[in-house]
Amino acid sequence: MSFLERVDQTIRRSPVWRSLFRQPYPRDERSRAYAVMNNVFLHIHPVRVRQHAVKFAYTFCLGGLSFFLFLVLTVTGVYLMFFYVPSATLAYTNILDIQSEVTFGLLTRNVHRWAAHLMVFFVFLHMMRVFYHGAYKPPREFNWVVGVVLLFLTIMLSFTGYLLPWDQIAFWAITIGTNFGSYFPVINTPVNRILLGGVEVGQNTLLRFYVGHVVFLPLIAAVFLTVHFWRIRKDGGISGPL
Repeated sequence: MSFLERVDQTIRRSPVWRSLFRQPYPRDERSRAYAVMNNVFLHIHPVRVRQHAVKFAYTFCLGGLSFFLFLVLTVTGVYLMFFYVPSATLAYTNILDIQSEVTFGLLTRNVHRWAAHLMVFFVFLHMMRVFYHGAYKPPREFNWVVGVVLLFLTIMLSFTGYLLPWDQIAFWAITIGTNFGSYFPVINTPVNRILLGGVEVGQNTLLRFYVGHVVFLPLIAAVFLTVHFWRIRKDGGISGPL
């Protein structure tokens, strides 16, 4: 036995290695099932995948693309947070500085903006695909509700991010959008005040939209995404054709 083989066996017998890799390399159906169930990243997927689920023309990978865009938005958004200041007097100047002076600033902002548009688009298409294939029917009705919540969270993330550049388009778009809150029955005034942080779009509005966009809504979306993936596994994977 060579020196490298002895080192390899020593490492594999160590308690640290055995705590990280509890199952041997999967070589049969039983070991593959254990490997999936004991892995935090793999256990959200079913142990077995139906043949129709791997066909691109059935799902068009719309759910996966939506999640991928969410990850892209998270990475680019964290990068932009290092340079953006949620101030009514500095926000627009920060955007110009990011585009002209920050390394890869213009690219990052454009990727973030287009990924946001595409995420809304793909989430909507994903919902249409699920509805068309009847994947909302029992036992998947709970996951359909979770998906509807994720759709609204996606729209709210896009809506709150629209104000952050603090230009004229964003200012008046948010002014019109928040005015919809005044049409809620009974709670119209409280809803409008909560959204604006006052009686008109200003510093409080920008700060509230910023906190909602970078902290509150992403955390809620991450929780619902986890539940969404978990329910797909518990419901037996992707639903079959009608």
